[in-house]
Amino acid sequence: MPYNILILGAAYGSLLGSKILFGGHYVHHVCLPAEADLINSEGFRVRLPVRGRKEAVLLDTRKLPGKVAASGPKEVSPRDFDLIGLAMQEPQYRSPGVRELLDAVAKSRVPTMSIMNMPPLPYVKRIPGLDYEALKPAYTDASVWDNFDPANLTLCSPDPQAIRPPDGQANELLVTLPTNFKVAKFDNEKGNTIIRQLEAEIDAIRFDPGDGTKIELPVKLRVHDSLFVPLAKWAMLLAGNYRCVTEDGMRTAQEAVHSDIETSRSVYNFVFDLCVKLGASPSDLVPFEKYAAAAQSLTRPASAARALQNGAPNIERADKLVQLIAKQKGLSHPAIDAQVALVDRRIEANRKKAAAA
Repeated sequence: MPYNILILGAAYGSLLGSKILFGGHYVHHVCLPAEADLINSEGFRVRLPVRGRKEAVLLDTRKLPGKVAASGPKEVSPRDFDLIGLAMQEPQYRSPGVRELLDAVAKSRVPTMSIMNMPPLPYVKRIPGLDYEALKPAYTDASVWDNFDPANLTLCSPDPQAIRPPDGQANELLVTLPTNFKVAKFDNEKGNTIIRQLEAEIDAIRFDPGDGTKIELPVKLRVHDSLFVPLAKWAMLLAGNYRCVTEDGMRTAQEAVHSDIETSRSVYNFVFDLCVKLGASPSDLVPFEKYAAAAQSLTRPASAARALQNGAPNIERADKLVQLIAKQKGLSHPAIDAQVALVDRRIEANRKKAAAA
């Protein structure tokens, strides 16, 4: 049966949204007015690289079985939807309008799937044996998550990499690393029924790119029993993404990982081992060698580094979250401590600059 699906965020969220449309579902994005106008008139255009083809495949949502629409946060009621996706950056959830909508999402008890690098605090509460109160300083405003039931919230690791083309419009997305979305199952069966149906539908897609052939598309949705599978991203974030941030600028993820491969390996394996201590099986996670090979193609600075460079007063702090969790286990890593302190300094400098403007 077709579902009504709400996605908060229209940039990265359009990647998963476009795949969901193949199943004939209705997808509604919450975004800025200019983005909403464009989406409502022209839909989305997502370009996907496909192995064996020279040109990227274009997905035009106007030609897909489902329907897409968009609006601001005040125009939607979460109770009208079957599944809700959170595809904004963590600091955005405290902004006026979005904050109130997120609280309505929490109170609606509609199954909610986060597609963020920073796991929402209620998801972290599904990991037993932590002092959750002590983790709140890692969040821009932890109170926005207060009314969520952890059983209704799950995490989908945003592993596929995508950008808005430099010369493109707000409804265009270019996929640069077509890996899979990995989602942990919910602690309730209503949500699991929905995400397993979406998984099967996305798996079954065979797309005609205009030449009469039927091709399989990359970027699947994979549902996992272990809540630690999406947390495989933590080691990648700390060994790569946050190390794109430098004292006075930024560097590519490829440089961050490969300019000092031994430090990268040490940081990565520290976070890997921490996840195992929390309850992950090593098979839930990704070995360093596989990540390091993928990082060779990451020729842009990570979004956190770009945001800091553009003056952002807040960014997602998965680096600080991992540091605080490790501290609870009596563990620390000097390179992680140094990187967290560096990001703290860069944020403080941006805030001072904004206050003086």
